[in-house]
Amino acid sequence: MTQRYSRTGLFFACSGLLLAHLFLSAPLRAQERFADLLGPIKTGPVVKGGPIDVPYILWGGDVATFLANGDLKTQPDSMFRQSGLDINLVNGDDFVGQVRNYVQGKSPFLRGTMHMLGLASEVLGEDARTKPVIIMQLSWSAGDHVVARKAIRKLNDLKGKKIACQQGGPHVGLLYDSLGAAGLLKSDVTIVWTKDITGPDGPAEAFRKDPTIDACCVITPDMMGLSSGLAEEGTGAEGTVAGAHVINSTAQMSRSIADVYAVRRDWYDANREWVKKFVAGQLKATEKLVVLRRNFSETKKLSKEYEQILSLSQRIFGKETIPTLEEDAHGLLLDCSFVGLNGQLAFFLDKGNLSGFKGKMGEALDLATAWGYAKGRYGFDPNNFTLEDTKDAGGKVTKQSDYSSIASMAGIELTAIKTTEKFDKSKAESTDQFFGENLDTNTIVSFTISFEPDQKDFSADRYGSDFARALKEASKFGNARVIIRGHSDPTKTLLDLIKSGISKGIIQQNGVNGNFKYFMNGKPLDLTRTKEIVALIKLGTFGGGNPDPAVTMQAAMNLSKSRADNVFAELQNYAKKEGVNIDLSQIVPVGAGVMEPVIPKPKNIDEAKENMRVEFRIVKVNPESLAPSDFNF
Repeated sequence: MTQRYSRTGLFFACSGLLLAHLFLSAPLRAQERFADLLGPIKTGPVVKGGPIDVPYILWGGDVATFLANGDLKTQPDSMFRQSGLDINLVNGDDFVGQVRNYVQGKSPFLRGTMHMLGLASEVLGEDARTKPVIIMQLSWSAGDHVVARKAIRKLNDLKGKKIACQQGGPHVGLLYDSLGAAGLLKSDVTIVWTKDITGPDGPAEAFRKDPTIDACCVITPDMMGLSSGLAEEGTGAEGTVAGAHVINSTAQMSRSIADVYAVRRDWYDANREWVKKFVAGQLKATEKLVVLRRNFSETKKLSKEYEQILSLSQRIFGKETIPTLEEDAHGLLLDCSFVGLNGQLAFFLDKGNLSGFKGKMGEALDLATAWGYAKGRYGFDPNNFTLEDTKDAGGKVTKQSDYSSIASMAGIELTAIKTTEKFDKSKAESTDQFFGENLDTNTIVSFTISFEPDQKDFSADRYGSDFARALKEASKFGNARVIIRGHSDPTKTLLDLIKSGISKGIIQQNGVNGNFKYFMNGKPLDLTRTKEIVALIKLGTFGGGNPDPAVTMQAAMNLSKSRADNVFAELQNYAKKEGVNIDLSQIVPVGAGVMEPVIPKPKNIDEAKENMRVEFRIVKVNPESLAPSDFNF
């Protein structure tokens, strides 16, 4: 999980791509086409001879690349050198500069996120030679956040609000995904674009100085500076902003920002075996780095080997950026969720993975075209690495699969793709997590489907779009629970309470023609105060009557749970039919009964129908409820 830092602005640990100076020479206009930012440029062939320039950026995933290469230049005893590779690692924080070098042929590599490649997709895809081939995924971000003011409690509340975000940076993708989860469009909010991702010209400082800015997209150190922590709220002391808190984070939206390496199509076709060696070396280093990171986290003892790689990253990124090893360099790695070899299989080959290559590319192109970075859709190619061996007509294996040879080169065991249950059922949260104030506090985003009285069928023909949305968000929010909450209308419960109370002489009714007022023990009884009414019924004051409101209320609870169960069953059927992988441990159906009506005392059947609903909520969970894993498959 995300490291808690003691100081702000330690380093620009953005989710896979630091673009702090991306638009220094460009006016701060909303949504400039990437082609206009790049300017006139001529496509050239990749330079031949000498080491290959490979860009790195300020992110924990790139520390694995440092380990594989031994330093910025390939060292004699390094993993890459052992495979015969010769590489120069070059700073790629200026993504426009990266793209320029890539198109001109100075480097065949791009290092970024899927969203960032989408922003540049029109430029990259215009010439068949430079069409990106995504050769591997490095990691997912777990250290980027949306911080909001006190009144904003979940992503749905962003509608009509003002949000600060770095123009063209990695958080554009985070903001796009956050709005999309709430069913919001760019036109539903006002975006204040900042030049940098952090510092004086970053979103956090804009949020701090301008009280009209309602939310901001920030990196972990700035999140800490505004709110004091992932689950904390700023007090206004020590530089925090009073009421500032995290409403969304890649700690929960763990499948939003995908870090990748891409190479030019023409170079990939001519150097496929070289690429396989690069991927193998990267994965070998990743597995070693994850073990070192885990051992330090568990023992708090810094091994010589881990100290060496942390020191190397400090030297490359700079001491002003990484002041300390045990807190800052290690903290940078904690914000990074490495995917490993099995992550490659899940990303590129698992057709049922909604957060795989196809899904993330579609989102990246949607963002680029909808937000004005590109005029058309120019897609990427996945690597064409195989998992199954090629066989001849007689069944004889004629060629080893690509991932088998990559695993062999990396010294890693190759296992089959499988859907695992991430949530540890032995540490399941209390049901209190799914009700009342705890639920509201932990809800990241929600949406609702409505139904008719006594409806029990929730077929995909009618609710397919809702099921598709639920599955998409469940995949994207990989470290959150999806709560399916059934609700019932309270009208029958209220009616039985009044009838029982009057028959017992407990309730007095005044008024005519439906304009009634009720009194209990001489005091006004407000039927719109649902929690108080439910508490009265639970006390047993009206028990034994005919009708008995306690029996009616329990029936409503049973009905709401039944509806949630039916929706869950249909969601599973829909996922199976569509070939979508689903982690059943992530989804919890519960019944809320009459506890949370939209309209506490409906006046007619139309108002009553608003209470008859099933609600999907994406909910933060206690980290201990997650099954431990080093790699995110």
